[in-house]
Parts: sequence; structure tokens; C-alpha cells
Amino acid sequence: MSSTHTGGADAPAAPIAFRELLPSPGGTDVDLADAYAYPEALHRPWIRANMVASADGGAIGPSGRTRDLSSSPDRKVMGVLRGLCDVVLVGAATVRLEGYGPVRARRTWDGLRAGRPSTPAVAVVSRSLGLPEQLLTEAPEDARTLVFTTTDSPERRRREVAEYADLVVIDGASVTPAHVVNGLAERGLYRVLTEGGPHLLAEFVAAGLLDDLCLTLSPHLLGSGAPRIVAGGPDTPGAPDHASAQSTPVRMAHLLEAEGNLFARYLRE
Repeated sequence: MSSTHTGGADAPAAPIAFRELLPSPGGTDVDLADAYAYPEALHRPWIRANMVASADGGAIGPSGRTRDLSSSPDRKVMGVLRGLCDVVLVGAATVRLEGYGPVRARRTWDGLRAGRPSTPAVAVVSRSLGLPEQLLTEAPEDARTLVFTTTDSPERRRREVAEYADLVVIDGASVTPAHVVNGLAERGLYRVLTEGGPHLLAEFVAAGLLDDLCLTLSPHLLGSGAPRIVAGGPDTPGAPDHASAQSTPVRMAHLLEAEGNLFARYLRE
């Protein structure tokens, strides 16, 4: 999953050169906003994931967080992806582990967010509603946090969350990817960026609703035991029966390189 730095003003930094490997090898003047642009004239939410993995496939570093695998180029790509999206979608466990707060505006987004709020909203899927208070109370009014939960969640906590966030309560035991997609569509949030975690991503893959995977391959080796960017078994909500499970074909839209990191974008066929 991607690193989750949510700081405000951009710190001065040396320029980072991204080299294009595919489809046109050799270019070093890559326009990231153009390379990662969403399709135009969307009529439904486009679900994009941004994840980071080690060279041997691990998704979480020794500290238990993804920041061990991140880098300046990875954070630059993440910043562009957040600038392009309408909403950042994330699972509650990742929110707690990575210490999420509201997304902060960046000066570099001025040309990316014309006609939209200065920051994307954060949408969270949570059954317990055990969320960091800053994610609820510090979000700007035009980008309020959106929380998907179920009727099984604690009623008192639902009332508390609803004071600060937009709450969507699903009748049933779980929130499915279809519930999330429909809820985002009703609010006109079509450019979706999910940053995981692995279980939430597994649900969208299993449901056939992931359109776009932006994967950073970090130049680290984690060894055995590290979880993958997609994690979940047969009990994952929305997972198909094992006997009928099929792989999801994707095609590579581009492959970039910067400071030893590879940046691949895959689109679902």
C-alpha cells in the first residue's frame, strides 16, 4: 500500500527525474499528471489503487508500515495521484496503522484541482468506527470525511461520527465494494484512489471493480513472511468461490523509473 504522508505545504526538494521505460523508452521529461490522468467524461466511479511493494513482493516493512518501502519518487507520484482524485478510499485498519488524517492541500495541485475542492475527501470503510478523531474533526467542510459502516456498528459511535463526517450506514453485516461504488457515485465522486490496505484491495479485485493499479516496486528485499499488496482468503467479502475464481487480465499502460524505483500502471482489460 502507498505511504500515507498527509503534510501540508510542499517542502523544497531537488527535482526528481522520471525515466520512461515503456511504452516509449528513454524519455526523462515525463509529465506525471498526464501519465496518470483519469479517463475523460467518466459516467461511473473509476477505481484506482496506489500500492508499494518490495522487489520480492512484500507490502509492509519491518516497522509494520509501508513507509519503510517509500521514497521521494514514490511520495511524488502519490502526491500527483492524490491531486488528481476526488476521494481517497482506505480501510479502517490501514487508517489506524498508518495514522491517517485529512489530506492536506499542496501548492503543486493548483492546476490539477480547478473547479474542485482544494483537497480530496477521505472515505473509510469501518465496521467498528474506531477511527482517529483528527480524520473526522479536522477535515475541511468541502471535503468532509465519508464513512461507510453497517447497522451492526455501535449506535452511539455512529451518532458521534455523524457530527463531523458524512455517514453511510449499510443494512447488513458488511460493506461490499458495490456499496462503496454506489455511495461514491451518488456524491459525484468518480475519480477514486484507494490506498489499501491489502484486504480492502482484495475485496475490489474479487468483485471485479478495480480498474487501475499504480504499483511502485521498491528496491528492497523483505524476505519471507511479508504480506502482499492483496491479502485475503475465502472469507474475504465479495471473494468468489475457489472453484470458480479466475485471474483478472490487465495490461501495462506505462513503466517509469526513478532512483531505482519502478512505477508501473496496469489497466484492467
